Amino acid sequence: MFSDADAAALYDLLNPWEPDSRPSDRFYDELVGAADSVLDVGCGTGAMLHWAREHGHTGRLAGLDPDRAALARARRRADIEWVEGTAADAAWQAAFDLATMTGHAFQCLVTDDELRSSLTAIRAALRAGGRFAFETRHPQARAWEDWNPSNARDLTDPAGRALRAWHRVESRAGDLVTFTGTTAEPGGRVLRVDRTTLRFLDVAALDAFLAGAGFAIEGRYGDWDGGPITGRSREIITVARRR
Repeated sequence: MFSDADAAALYDLLNPWEPDSRPSDRFYDELVGAADSVLDVGCGTGAMLHWAREHGHTGRLAGLDPDRAALARARRRADIEWVEGTAADAAWQAAFDLATMTGHAFQCLVTDDELRSSLTAIRAALRAGGRFAFETRHPQARAWEDWNPSNARDLTDPAGRALRAWHRVESRAGDLVTFTGTTAEPGGRVLRVDRTTLRFLDVAALDAFLAGAGFAIEGRYGDWDGGPITGRSREIITVARRR
């Protein structure tokens, strides 16, 4: 119907890595370019690391992700390390100058235990003074209110199929939001439904987890141009340093 490989290819179509035109991609690209060694946690199809290598990064680049179909696309480049696993599975010790989690992947860490074990593993993978950069959606922006079928997208996938894609929130409990993503034919025949739960931490809760794992906040921004967090911010963008 619509395979995991199809979904990975569609993700690349919908989320091209374009530092020249997308402020969020440029933010990470500058950090990656300045680091000798980079671990991308939740690397997905590897677009960020592909770009870095293609644009002259000569240091160590490694991507970690539990999605086999996404990693299959990432592995089209063999000059980057690709490892299957979750953030908590990271087994490197003092190996990288920078770790990243882009695309709001940090929000997939939904339990306290997942957060603590993942942050512990990421910290261990960093050298002394290494940095961890990531972003989460600010809960005050209530992004989930836009995740409904009225915001469906019509598109053509890499195989040339016309598709319609939409989201629908199933539940909200505390700081957890569970929703489905549906891929269908334009006439309505459903091809695939994926269910996801994301955690929306506020600044205080986020910083408590980071401090408990041995990180200190180096930079904190409310937008991709480096502005402060305000009452209108949609993002919590964090650069934390290993203590």
